[in-house]
Amino acid sequence: MEISILGPGCSSCGKLEEEVRKVLKSAGVSAEVKKVTEIKQILNSGVMRTPGLAINGKVKSFGRIPKAEEIKKWIEEAE
Repeated sequence: MEISILGPGCSSCGKLEEEVRKVLKSAGVSAEVKKVTEIKQILNSGVMRTPGLAINGKVKSFGRIPKAEEIKKWIEEAE
């Protein structure tokens, strides 16, 4: 599983990455978490506001930090 945090590196992007890592750890799921900071790549993915979250190439949210329950649900659906 590949999880992408899309954003320029702002504090919200860091917080989203932190939440994702916490959910992965508590769920016992292994995934590659990568940061996408290049604006062109972010826009090409369809994210218009950061932070964005994509799982296996599918954008799940942008412009907000989703709750841990939402992130967990998306991860479980992607497994």
